[in-house]
Amino acid sequence: MAVGIVVLSPLAIVVLAGFLISNGVTMMRNEGRSLGNLLALLAGVALLGLPVFAALLVVTLNPVAIGLAALLFFLCSYFGVVFVVFLAYAVAYGKMKHTIDPAAVVILGSQIIKGKVPPLLRSRLDKGLEVYRGASAKTAPLLIPSGGQGWDESRPEGVAMAEYLVSAGVPVAHVVAEDQAISTAQNLQFSAIVAREHGRDGALLVVTNNYHVLRAALLSRKLGINAQVVGSPTARYFLPSAFLREFVAILREHKKLHVIMCLPFVALTVSVTAAIITVSQ
Repeated sequence: MAVGIVVLSPLAIVVLAGFLISNGVTMMRNEGRSLGNLLALLAGVALLGLPVFAALLVVTLNPVAIGLAALLFFLCSYFGVVFVVFLAYAVAYGKMKHTIDPAAVVILGSQIIKGKVPPLLRSRLDKGLEVYRGASAKTAPLLIPSGGQGWDESRPEGVAMAEYLVSAGVPVAHVVAEDQAISTAQNLQFSAIVAREHGRDGALLVVTNNYHVLRAALLSRKLGINAQVVGSPTARYFLPSAFLREFVAILREHKKLHVIMCLPFVALTVSVTAAIITVSQ
């Protein structure tokens, strides 16, 4: 078994790297060359390049180079394990059903194209409509499409989303656009205010794409907002880069924790390397 693992591990890395690079190329063709869309491609190149770089460091037999290789191995292993845990939790959370009768349904915005709702955002809106239509007439929730206007957008996302909902048959009185938010945190905060201003003081149901559910839920909890989060389907080719982008965002939001977790090994590596250099002199 041990021999099999040794043989299959490099093969698995090559296969995964090839998949990520291929997906990255697909993302560039379909979605453009933004940094977020390049994440899968960059991850694939890193999976191939870092082991080769580490091996080159080791064969130099230089203590500093070997110490750097050991540090790279630890950091890659640490963040690899953290990513697997994140991915498993995100997928599991995204499949959960909501258990509340929401006072309002908050639909998180994303980029609109030429003032219109693109497929990614339409998926969120259709999920919001599904929740709305599944409620009884007496408890029909308020629909709050939330999103401000980006520098490359002709109008606020919330306004375009509200038009889509009304065109789908929702009464105008049941839709209130939130058109100022420029981040997920602001989406949640501003929408909670809108709900309260319209007498909807109960729990909120937040709708986003499935890859974004976990971070939206974590932010809701951090902000003290009584909410559950549900996800809408996403095109499969979009998921690798999307999950990587969410992972990077969560790392950034909890960077102090990860620095603290990594510091002991960094200190140990530096100490051992320094000791080896001292002894060899």
